[in-house]
Formats: sequence, structure tokens, C-alpha cells
Amino acid sequence: MLYGVIAILGLAMGSFLNSWMWRVHGQKWRLGERSVCVHCGRVLGWQENIPLLSFVILKGRCRICAGPIPRSYFLVELATSLLFVAITFLHNQLPVFNSWHYARDLFFIIVLIVTFVYDAKYMLVLANLTWSAVAVGLLFNYFVLRMTVESLLIGMVVGGGFFVAQYAVSKGRWVGGGDVRLGFMIGAWLGWPLTVVALFFSYVLGALVSIPLLVSKKGTMRSAVPFATFLAVGSAVTLFWGEAIFEWYLSLL
Repeated sequence: MLYGVIAILGLAMGSFLNSWMWRVHGQKWRLGERSVCVHCGRVLGWQENIPLLSFVILKGRCRICAGPIPRSYFLVELATSLLFVAITFLHNQLPVFNSWHYARDLFFIIVLIVTFVYDAKYMLVLANLTWSAVAVGLLFNYFVLRMTVESLLIGMVVGGGFFVAQYAVSKGRWVGGGDVRLGFMIGAWLGWPLTVVALFFSYVLGALVSIPLLVSKKGTMRSAVPFATFLAVGSAVTLFWGEAIFEWYLSLL
């Protein structure tokens, strides 16, 4: 029953995030406005707003104008629901369930979902969202989870400084300002040394995607890559398994 409720809440959140990102990109965001068709602008009925089911029943098209509903909407709703369930399961396995820690991880995964999807679609990282997430992460980690100032500051210096150095050396050709902001955000949320784990997985994933594109000549060294998507996935992996991975690595040493 618990996981069913969490799954439904995740679906609802995914549906909201889809609408919010579309409106923010089109500068159409108004609090309280109802969802509309992305093609004809018609306000959607309740039967067209059921996460996952509406997409399947309508066969991925608007009921009136027959415009295609972005497939990403279905995927975001599904992924958000699965991630909510996964985080709930993870916290239920801990010796002590900490509701504040649970809320922090849910908030962080929402930010990572937006970061992944927005960069994949628009090649942009929302500055206001990122800096707000930095502030929220610091407040949660220091005042609620009692993470040390040293851990948070070192994490931010390593995460942000890593990309600042690349930006300075390449004069903005290797990474963008959004990557720099995300480096600071990852440091504020994960602290030291998990920031390094997140960066490691992000670059491994980036290599796994980029090298086949280069080999197949579908991309070049100058091709633009939405690297924030890799940072989002690397951070999510670290959020779930970062501590276990780091302890395993130390045991090898």
C-alpha cells in the first residue's frame, strides 16, 4: 500500500514537472493555470491529465487537434514514479527512518530530474533553480542532517572549482556556466568526498555515450553534448550508492 501511494505521488509529480518545464521554457508559467495541449493550446480535461494512462489511451496524440504528445512526458512520469519508490525503499532499509533525510533526497531527485530533462531538451541549465537548490541543500545538510561545514565547503570547492578551472582554461569551450553551477550544487548536496564519486560516474557515463558517437562518426570533438544530463545521472547514482561505493574503494586501498 505504501509503495502504491508513493508511486501515484511520483506520477503526479512527474506530470507537474512536464507541464512546469514546458511553461518555463516558453515563459508561460503562471501559478494555478491548468495544463494545455502543447500544439493547440486547448485546456485539457481531467481524463486527458491522468499520468501514463492518458498517453496510452489517446495513443500519444491530442484528442482534438491530433498533435503528437511528446513521448518524453510519458518517460518523465514513469521515471519520477520509479525513483520515488526507489528512494522510499532505500530509506526503509536504513536502521532509523529519518523523515527529514527522506524529504531531502526526494527534493534532490526532483531537481536532478528537471536538470536532466531540461538540458536534454533545450541544452540549458536553469540558473535560478540551480542556485536555489544550492541554498536548500546547504540548509538541509547543515541544520538538519548535521553535515560538517568542512565537508560542504570542500565539496563545493571541488565540484565548482573543477568546472571553473575547465571553463577558464578553455575560455568556455569545454564546459558552460551551467556546468559550473551544477558543480557547486552537487558539492552542496553531497559534500566531501561523495562529490568526487558523482563527478567520476558522470565522466564515465559521458565517455560511454560520446566514444561510440565518435567512432561511428555521428559526432565530432566539437559536437555539443548536454553534459548536465550526465551530471544528473552521476549524482543520482551517488545519492543511492555513493557511500557504499566509496567505502568499497577505500577497502581496496
